[in-house]
Amino acid sequence: MKRLYILLSCVLVSTTTLTAQNKKTQTADKLFNQFEYVEASKEYLKLVDKGEKDPYLYKQLADSYYNMYNPTESAKWYAKVVETPQEAETYFRYAQMLKALVKYEESNKQMAVFAKKAPSDHRAKDFNQNPGYLPKLLSKQKSYNVKALEINSEGSDFGAVLTNENTLYFTSSRNKSKRTDGWNDEPYLDIYKSTYNSDKTFSKPEEVSELNTKWHDGPVSISSDGNTMYFSRDSHSEKQFEKDKKLNTKFGQVYLYKATKDGDKWGNIQSLPFNNKDYSNSSPSLSKDGKTLYFSSNMPGSVGQTDIWKVAVNADGSYGTPENMGAKINTEGKEQFPQITDDNILFFSSNGHIGLGGLDIYMIDLKTNNEIQNVGKPVNSEKDDFAFSFNVSKNAGFFSSNRTGADNIYWADPVCGVESIVVVTDTKTGALLSNARVSILDAKKNVLETQTTTASGAISFPLDCNTPYSIQAAKDGYESGVFSIAATNGGKIRVDAPLNPIDVIVTEKEVILKEINFEYNKANITVEGAFELDKLVQVMKQNESIVIMVKAHTDNRGSDTYNMSLSDRRAKSTVQYVISKGIDKARISGKGYGESEPKVDCKEACTEEEHAQNRRSEFLIVKK
Repeated sequence: MKRLYILLSCVLVSTTTLTAQNKKTQTADKLFNQFEYVEASKEYLKLVDKGEKDPYLYKQLADSYYNMYNPTESAKWYAKVVETPQEAETYFRYAQMLKALVKYEESNKQMAVFAKKAPSDHRAKDFNQNPGYLPKLLSKQKSYNVKALEINSEGSDFGAVLTNENTLYFTSSRNKSKRTDGWNDEPYLDIYKSTYNSDKTFSKPEEVSELNTKWHDGPVSISSDGNTMYFSRDSHSEKQFEKDKKLNTKFGQVYLYKATKDGDKWGNIQSLPFNNKDYSNSSPSLSKDGKTLYFSSNMPGSVGQTDIWKVAVNADGSYGTPENMGAKINTEGKEQFPQITDDNILFFSSNGHIGLGGLDIYMIDLKTNNEIQNVGKPVNSEKDDFAFSFNVSKNAGFFSSNRTGADNIYWADPVCGVESIVVVTDTKTGALLSNARVSILDAKKNVLETQTTTASGAISFPLDCNTPYSIQAAKDGYESGVFSIAATNGGKIRVDAPLNPIDVIVTEKEVILKEINFEYNKANITVEGAFELDKLVQVMKQNESIVIMVKAHTDNRGSDTYNMSLSDRRAKSTVQYVISKGIDKARISGKGYGESEPKVDCKEACTEEEHAQNRRSEFLIVKK
């Protein structure tokens, strides 16, 4: 993986004698200290093949493979390393490699050792506080469908960002004519671009030659208007580096640069003023208003190995003082690849927060500053997942992963879903109501699902996007309520469902309810009618001597004979519903009266509303 485990860049000038752990490992140690992990691992293995058995040798091998992201070999050698006591970070690295191999139980054992050795570490606290984190992560509702882009190469491809002008910029090591980096034996990174077509395909990538040097270049961030770019580049391009006399090697950093559009090309390249040869700044991401630049850095003040930082971009082109994003986001591990969306959602990658393995992608809404969320599968995997960007106007996301071996760019297509949280309360007291029955209805008033609220008075329903629904809530002793849910294009919504305590009017002659309306030409009890009839049931349970006579009426459409029959069926349906709720059948009877006793005597000029009022039931008290 390119530049994920370190922010330094180095160039080998020549070889000299190096004082190492011992003379036998001298050659390998020098390569290791120059970040030439491919060759270093070969030299260490030669010693193993000669019969050398040394914990130091095993650890150098394990760390070499860790830095090259080879979980199988790394875990193999860490297993030998921990046969003798080690520093805390070694157990953390071993746990990460085991997790990448989906050996979660073994990984947790190593994390437990790490947590014991470093109890104040944020990563240890998270592990101790979330022992059952894995099932929760694996059961997380899928937010995106993913697929690899057809423009990936055999090398590393990552850091894709889609502009509002439909240009996809990304970083790649596909240029095989360039010199290779001893870190992973791949060509140095360049910046590329591809056009995003209307059919969601991409044009053949082309190099952004005016930005690329013989060193590493990228990734990039583009302003909303498409005229300003921020990007990462090796400090070697400015001949800024530190010389190590022992290694006779020049060690550079990663710097941030700004460029502006000059016709169809990028020009006016400027190094940002807070670059420094003592630390690296990389992976820029500019806010929609262009006033804040997010980036990753290991500058002084960092919580961990690399942190997420931000800096103000002033109107006069100057910059404020970089600010660390704080311990809520940053851990003692690595936080990298920040990407801010137009709606102020910050995505970033981390191996310090609880995750599935390697680098995972996380998000936090900076508008509300709520808790950090792991994006979950299938975006995250047991391998390294990073550099997630999302273009809100295009509704298109991209991220990178080495889940198949090489770093590749993946499309993240949002799964449109709505999570509705219904909260039922007492209207007068505001108290949360448990054991309330809550039903979700579609636009045709079909009941899709019914649940009962918990002690928190809440219940959750998954809904389809861009679809209206309604909620009906009921509880013994309360009037039922109907609450609309407007169509929305995804996310989480709260639906408040306050219920009024039942205050049924009971006179000497009748129990007065709201209208028990029936659908035209039908006798079945509707959901709305059932909720209202529950009030009658409540009254009859509280007054066990009361006897009710149900009078059912129709509108005046249809013949007298048909309406008399229809109203009688409605009366019987009403009676049967009340009996089904536990009321003795001797205490309730019913009879149909057809159209003979209209509530609104509108004769042949009735409106639909008046017809509905005439289709009703009355509840007479025949015995108290």
